[in-house]
Amino acid sequence: MCGISGFCDYTKGSTEKILEKMTDVLHHRGPDDSGYAFIESSNANIGLGHRRLSILDLSTHGHQPMLFETLEIVYNGEVYNFQEIRQELEKYNYSFDSDSDTEVILKAYHKWGVEAVNKFNGMFAIAIYDRASEKLILLRDRTGIKPLYYYEKDGLLLFSSELKSFHEHPSFVKEMDFNALAQYFHYGYIPQPFSIFQHTKKLLSGHYLEVDLQTQRVTLHKYWDVKKFYNLPKKEIAYTKAKEEVEELLISSFKYRMVSDVPVGVFLSGGYDSSAVAAILQKNSSQKIKTFSIGFHEEGYNEANYAKEVAEHLGTEHTEYYCTQKEALEILPTLAEIYDEPFGDSSAIPTILVSKLAKKDVTVALSADAGDEIFGGYGKYKTSLKYNNFFSKFPSFLHAPMSFLCNSIDPLKIPVLKNKYNIESRVKKMADILTSNCSVAAMKYTSHMFTGHEIGKLFLHKFTPLETYFDTNSELNSGNDELNRMFAIDYQTYLPDDILTKVDRATMSVSLEGREPFLDYRIIEYAAQLPSAFKMDANQTKIILKDIVHDYIPKSMMDRPKMGFGVPIDTWFKDELQEYFVNYFQEKKLEAAGLNPVEVLRLKSEYLSGKDVNTRRLWFILMYMMWFERWM
Repeated sequence: MCGISGFCDYTKGSTEKILEKMTDVLHHRGPDDSGYAFIESSNANIGLGHRRLSILDLSTHGHQPMLFETLEIVYNGEVYNFQEIRQELEKYNYSFDSDSDTEVILKAYHKWGVEAVNKFNGMFAIAIYDRASEKLILLRDRTGIKPLYYYEKDGLLLFSSELKSFHEHPSFVKEMDFNALAQYFHYGYIPQPFSIFQHTKKLLSGHYLEVDLQTQRVTLHKYWDVKKFYNLPKKEIAYTKAKEEVEELLISSFKYRMVSDVPVGVFLSGGYDSSAVAAILQKNSSQKIKTFSIGFHEEGYNEANYAKEVAEHLGTEHTEYYCTQKEALEILPTLAEIYDEPFGDSSAIPTILVSKLAKKDVTVALSADAGDEIFGGYGKYKTSLKYNNFFSKFPSFLHAPMSFLCNSIDPLKIPVLKNKYNIESRVKKMADILTSNCSVAAMKYTSHMFTGHEIGKLFLHKFTPLETYFDTNSELNSGNDELNRMFAIDYQTYLPDDILTKVDRATMSVSLEGREPFLDYRIIEYAAQLPSAFKMDANQTKIILKDIVHDYIPKSMMDRPKMGFGVPIDTWFKDELQEYFVNYFQEKKLEAAGLNPVEVLRLKSEYLSGKDVNTRRLWFILMYMMWFERWM
């Protein structure tokens, strides 16, 4: 696991010193080694920078940038099947000087070109420069586990694992994108391909960017799309057979992600996903695997006791730590530095804390994300279905006037409604859902923390709604029911842009490699072709995955209500948040950040008066203001 950065500068103003600064600001991602390649071609200055966290082949043979003939590479991630690819390349008389996957990737590209990416099973952000063709290729893994940003303006293209690198380049122009900021206030994250800055994008997962230095043309290409597999005919297969085949895929995937030359551990919450990882790995290991969990003293948030029970049943070497309010508060001021664009998921705090805990004993930790998106684990899927089914009972010609009515009324002026929890937002969401007529759109709108109407009151600037993967429901064919449609869209939105972003920045902030065993592409390609009834129905979630886990862990131990990896913001920060509000919610600061002080102070006043309000709304504003102070 590493950090990469670089540039393609047609103005030739970029220097090796700038490259070093862009790269070294990523020291946390790779404290073990650094490398820089500065190339002056006839058309541009090219920079390739690398910070290394040594995982495979700890020797200097794994140093990057790595050069082979006319190709030079910097790369962040892991290709777990590199040994098989290496054996294939050896049949073509390729020889190898290292035991690293980097050399395999480089020579696979030499042999097969960009098509080599279809052979890679792993997580990766790759930059390859070909001196012969004068082309720069940027590649991102299928799901978007590893981040890769790029900036393009005035003859300069920058790329990096994190936005903070761009701030080290003197020609980077910090121009806020308020359209993207509106997306942040919708979801608590900015969906790909957008970022908080203008002229700056996230490279879409499953895509590569081709930069031709001779023509200065930049072309985006798609090499993988999860919807392709959802659109295949659903498998006509017995449930028991499907369960066997899913389990075989899980065993293979989890085994791949234990390949390492440094110690490996597992984040264990005690829920089905992390318990599946721990159970399968422990059964197939002759040694005790290391598991780690974070606990909270507040009831309703603590899963550590469940994790401990699972660990004892499996016989893992378990470490648990109970997080205190003081420790959480110490993390709070660092969030804007770690997440260098606005990020509102408060579970970043315990994720950072469990990463710190694991780093004491291991260099690699397996997380258990994506089980909910792949196998249907979120309650929001049922909620979205419920809303869509309810409104579909009304004649379609009534939807538009009903939506108009919801948008026109002020529920705060209606006595029977005004004291209802979050009523204004709920009514505006109903207006949006009424215009959609599908469960995917209902999921999109119910996921909004602030509706478009509310953001209009919150902003001092105009904004335009952006089209994201949330708006690609039409790309899914009629072979998909409403549940499979929601699973597919969630896989391309909430999963990469919230969950995977959270884990990547949290683990890398302490120089810990986070691996995602559920995100082997073979698992989602298979699960996408299963009937949704194998995954979720009116009474159960993650049906097939839970049945697999029950073969390893008694159902009586696992059968309990789902808990998210949340933190008790209301309890922990009741007093401290007031201090933060005083500091960050000042009229001049809010105006400078483009927010309407009247609206923000109204929300703050309601919270401080003890009114039952959604604290996460204020948290989103606070995280943005802290980001703005740090980076603008």
